[in-house]
Amino acid sequence: MPTPESLTTARHADFDLEVVAGRWPTDIGGEMLFSAPQMSGRLAYGIFDLGCITRLSLTPGTHGAAPGHFAWRTRAIESPSKRIHDAMPEAFTTGPVGYNSPFGAPNAANTAPLPWGNRLFATWDAGRPVELHPETLEYVAEVGHIDSWGGPSMFGDTVLPFLFSSAHPVADPERHGLWTTKLEPVMGPSFGMRPSVVWWDRAGTEVKWWPLEGVSFPGSTHTVSQTRDWVILCDSGNFKADADEMFGGERSVTIDTEVPVWLVRKDDLFAHPSGTPVQPVCFTVSPPSGHFYARYDDSDGVSVVWEGMDLMDLGLYIRPGDLDLHGDPVDPGSVGLYNMAMAPETITEILFDPTDGTVRERGSFRQDWTVNLQLSAMDWSFEGSEAPTLHHVSYQGCRPGRITQRALALYRDRIDVDQMSEETPGYLATFERGSMELKSRWEYPDTSDLITSPTFAPRGAVPGTYAGGEPGGHDGYVVQPVLSDTGFRVDVFDAAAVGAGPVATLCGVNRECVPLVLHSAWMPTVTGLADADRLRFGDELTDARLASLDDDQRHKGPWLVADELDAVTGGS
Repeated sequence: MPTPESLTTARHADFDLEVVAGRWPTDIGGEMLFSAPQMSGRLAYGIFDLGCITRLSLTPGTHGAAPGHFAWRTRAIESPSKRIHDAMPEAFTTGPVGYNSPFGAPNAANTAPLPWGNRLFATWDAGRPVELHPETLEYVAEVGHIDSWGGPSMFGDTVLPFLFSSAHPVADPERHGLWTTKLEPVMGPSFGMRPSVVWWDRAGTEVKWWPLEGVSFPGSTHTVSQTRDWVILCDSGNFKADADEMFGGERSVTIDTEVPVWLVRKDDLFAHPSGTPVQPVCFTVSPPSGHFYARYDDSDGVSVVWEGMDLMDLGLYIRPGDLDLHGDPVDPGSVGLYNMAMAPETITEILFDPTDGTVRERGSFRQDWTVNLQLSAMDWSFEGSEAPTLHHVSYQGCRPGRITQRALALYRDRIDVDQMSEETPGYLATFERGSMELKSRWEYPDTSDLITSPTFAPRGAVPGTYAGGEPGGHDGYVVQPVLSDTGFRVDVFDAAAVGAGPVATLCGVNRECVPLVLHSAWMPTVTGLADADRLRFGDELTDARLASLDDDQRHKGPWLVADELDAVTGGS
């Protein structure tokens, strides 16, 4: 079986789960949050659809669940983009990379939840972070007036500005702000994207940004990481848009074998006015990585877990009529999903030395079974990021039914077809930080199961805090969701002993299925909305941005939505 059909056929909905195996730990709490695209079926590539946010409460009997049951609650993100789309769907056209319209390109906000203290955000690579109410999950505001970002990345100054950014901003625990990126097209010496570092101090409605001097590259900045002194960016290397494909042709662009990495000293950024180019320290790393995570303490160098994505091309998606690796028609339930990995993946801890420009491998792991490195779980508390101990990773296994003949033709000189011809199990694995030694793993032998984004939940965290008794990633639980056509379930593991198997398993009371979900995160339970100065959608509706719209579009679209949001937020 390639992957569950319910990834594209199920719909996001509320339901309750119950313990079906083991005993639920009494020292786990807080909330597990998921970002996901709506998977409406309108788009050729479903991961670009408008977003929703889902919460799994890890405390029974909360958020409307019956006693002894666990609440799975999902909400569409009712952003200005979503509201304008719903008011005038006929104005929105679809393409390989999402929606477009006379209003601009909508911010899907569908990729990752970002808990930050008592505030919650949702993110996307092609839009500003979106703030959500941590209790009700309702839309609150987008981050930073578009003018303070230096304007849109491309496509003109529209009501819905296109901002090519990062799906994984990172919150600075000592400077109390958020680091993210902005990409802008440049034409020389050849076409590429110029990256900027972006800073938001969460106290107002503006951001600051600093372009990287002399840097242009063809990819994206999916992740931002940091240490105490440095911001870390890279070309993700695994998603590259193909202009020919976007205009109906065949895809010819392939992913890179190595990528550039840039380190920028935080003090150097703050020493310059917003908009001033700054000089990064440049490195090159292989293989490419969509996700990388630095140890915050940089007293002995910049140490980064590099989750390699060997031959994982996220620009390739499955179309109707595609044939799989074996030459069979792809399962209809896979259409609109991404082509999966075409080689085992490498996880490495890398030590960058910004003073002499050297890169040293501290430890690395890659075996035949490490295929389709999905996502990872770690302790995101300040204490845990300073001294991480364990890093937990989900591997989805080899899926030849989601490797297309088009992909094989494109990568014929780089792929070992025999190595990828057999379905293999998924694994939840634990690695030691620094050495990347495999400490423990649990096998999911049923290939009809698809494990997805895990989360670390600290043991016995004080309400309102992110740290447990012994921060680092070993003292707590790994919460592992499992997607399946026989019903969604959630396995909970002791983080120090993943190989011992789940200590408890949840399943929907009616064996409900869940569609594709992307990243997850853990946060403590929060009630109420933090007091802050937030951007109003109406503040960006200038005459120039409205000028290209006709009267009907202005009244049914942005003006109506501005009034709706003022009524919801009280104009704040």
